[in-house]
Amino acid sequence: MVDLTEQEQAAIRYAMKMAAEIMEEIGWQTRLIDLSEAQVLTLIEVAVGGFQDAMLATAKADDTEIPF
Repeated sequence: MVDLTEQEQAAIRYAMKMAAEIMEEIGWQTRLIDLSEAQVLTLIEVAVGGFQDAMLATAKADDTEIPF
């Protein structure tokens, strides 16, 4: 991604917090290579889902009218 908007940057920070919660459960000392497939999939799903949720919340909060 290049030239992220403020909303995208905020969504990435939110997704990072969500992924950090999963890493807390897994254990921060665990190397990526030692993660199971299920753990990797969970991390990806949580990160992508968190990003999408944050972007959706931003879109819902934006009350800009469409000019047509």
